[in-house]
Amino acid sequence: MIVLEPISPDNALAFKAIRLRALETDPTAFGSTHAKEAALSDEEWFRRSVRWSSDGFLGLLAFDRDNPCGLVACYAAEKEAGRAHVVSMWVDPAYRRTGVGSALIDGLKAWGLARDVRELHLMVTNVNAGAMGFYERLGFRKTGATMPYPNDPALFEHEMLLALNP
Repeated sequence: MIVLEPISPDNALAFKAIRLRALETDPTAFGSTHAKEAALSDEEWFRRSVRWSSDGFLGLLAFDRDNPCGLVACYAAEKEAGRAHVVSMWVDPAYRRTGVGSALIDGLKAWGLARDVRELHLMVTNVNAGAMGFYERLGFRKTGATMPYPNDPALFEHEMLLALNP
């Protein structure tokens, strides 16, 4: 059974392990790199876990027993009331199409609705067709806005939005 846990100092090392696995497995899905984040100290991962669980921010880990198998985070937009940004979404390939990703997004939706968030916003690279299809199945829609992918100028990112209905 899959269990979601908020990211916290208690599971900071599990957070580190899955984030590094995500960056290594799907490098074009993130704005950061494995090399950059692998160089961070455990102390920095603990600090990150505090930030990712602070007010206005939610980080979630999905666990299958003791095995972290999914990750997502969301934060309220400072200058855009009613909007929150989804970041760092990743599900271990062995757990894709099993409901883990949907459970993670459902956790963000519940968090957002409790905070009067009206829409979730994310960016997905043009080469990540699987992720785009997943988000579309959940109701996200491309806005038409694109931007260069920061780690490879040959790629670009699509903006996608999900309207939340209370």
